[in-house]
Amino acid sequence: MDSAALHLPVSERAKLAHRLLLSLENLSDTELQEVWLDEAQRRADEIDQGLVELISAEEVSAKARLLLK
Repeated sequence: MDSAALHLPVSERAKLAHRLLLSLENLSDTELQEVWLDEAQRRADEIDQGLVELISAEEVSAKARLLLK
């Protein structure tokens, strides 16, 4: 990450974030697939390294039901 961007005023960082998000809307199917594969690999690596806590589907469903009440 470019540390210079982190020192921009809040409004400028927001504009930059918006432009970056918009740029993702124009990705080709191949680029989207590559991005998702990279993300899946990153998450798998975090799991393998014990950096994240896994939550069962049952627990997620129960929490979702509570939030929807």
